[in-house]
Amino acid sequence: MKIGMNLLLWTNHVTEEHYPIIDDLKETGYDGIELYMGEGDVTHYSKLGNHLAQLGLGVTTVTGLGPEENIASPDAKIRQAGLDRLKWAIDNGEALKSDTICGPLHSSFAHFTRQPPTLEERQWSAEMLRKAAEYAAQADIVLAPEALNRFECYLYNTMKDLKTLVEAVDHPSLGAMYDTHHSNIEEKSQSQALMTIAPHLTHVHISENDRGTPGSGQVQWDDVFTTLKEIKYDGWLTIEAFSTIIPEFANAINVWRDYSPMQEVYQKGLEFIKKGMGI
Repeated sequence: MKIGMNLLLWTNHVTEEHYPIIDDLKETGYDGIELYMGEGDVTHYSKLGNHLAQLGLGVTTVTGLGPEENIASPDAKIRQAGLDRLKWAIDNGEALKSDTICGPLHSSFAHFTRQPPTLEERQWSAEMLRKAAEYAAQADIVLAPEALNRFECYLYNTMKDLKTLVEAVDHPSLGAMYDTHHSNIEEKSQSQALMTIAPHLTHVHISENDRGTPGSGQVQWDDVFTTLKEIKYDGWLTIEAFSTIIPEFANAINVWRDYSPMQEVYQKGLEFIKKGMGI
């Protein structure tokens, strides 16, 4: 099992400017970092990957799809644009030496039709994700789509829903991600939700209900940690917390205030995970 820290707490585009933060996370005791891929190219990510390798840190990534890249769209051109975007992320992830690309890969973030999901939308999404998974296999990367809460997504909100997507894609380079923040909103039971997705679980986000320091809010953490141990999960446990440091990004995800001091998030968050998992 590895513990990571998502750098979205500080930035939505990691550059050399953020190396001191990465170095500090290494000293704090993290096994790796997670970063958002929204811009950049293979050269940029290759250089960053070399720095992480020198530190002995692993890396995972998050990406998303814009409105004109929705792979669940009825428009074939938009679906193809989404697939092209996912391939772009996979190419950059390979240069970075990332082992996982997670996020709402199944559809565009915060895009709503004002109707419930349709069978056709889910079929289009699965079709494109299978093509993306085939491409990811060549880069030795696993895609881990994420179910989001109802205020950010309508296509996949629960682990029961997400399981149908993974089984429809049916490819070894596509697994599933579990996020404690979204599940706190959408699931009846964190434990049951984890049990549901356990056969496909490849990535976990440790995120408090208010996106602050893990353990400081209302998530049923005993259920989370107990169940993760019960299903013998041994992948990444990555803290995802947000701040207002990048106003444009914060506004895009409806973050209007800072929930916890940054240092508290990553220092106490690491201690909390280790204590909860008994490591």
